[in-house]
Amino acid sequence: MKLTMTVNGEARTAEVAPLKRLLDVLREDLLLTGSKEGCGEGECGACSVVIDGQLVNACLVPACQVQGSAIVTVEGLAAQGPLGERLSDLQRSFIEHGGAQCGICTPGMVVAAQCHLDAGGASTDAVLREALAGNLCRCTGYQKIIESVQLAAQGAR
Repeated sequence: MKLTMTVNGEARTAEVAPLKRLLDVLREDLLLTGSKEGCGEGECGACSVVIDGQLVNACLVPACQVQGSAIVTVEGLAAQGPLGERLSDLQRSFIEHGGAQCGICTPGMVVAAQCHLDAGGASTDAVLREALAGNLCRCTGYQKIIESVQLAAQGAR
C-alpha cells in the first residue's frame, strides 16, 4: 500500500505492506532510527512515538492504521536552527543531567516526557513516575531521568 502521513511536520510517503509495523516503517523506509526496538511487544516503551497527539508504542501499530496521521518521533523534538538541528531543552537536559545511559530507552523516555509536559502535566516526582510508567530502563534507578525532566520543565539546564 502507498502510505501517506506527516512525520515530524513533513509530508512523507512509503510503499509498504499494510501490516508492516510502524516502527519498521520509520526505521527502514523513512530512515528515522531514533525510535528503538527494545521488546517488540509494547512492554518497554523504547519505540514510543506520538500519533495524532496520542503516545503509542510504534512496535504495536500496523502501517495501515497511520494512513493520513501526524506522527512525531524523537527526531521531531529537535528544533531547526541556522546551524541545522538543535536538541530540544528536554533532550539536552537528558544528556547534561545523566538521564541517558545506554540509550535504548532514551528516545521513548524523551518522547513520553515531552508528550506529558506538552499536555500540561505536572513535573512532580510521583506524577512523572506515573507518566513514564510505560517506559522501562534497565540501566538507571530512574532518578536521573526524573530529574532531567524536572530541570527541563523548570527551564534550568
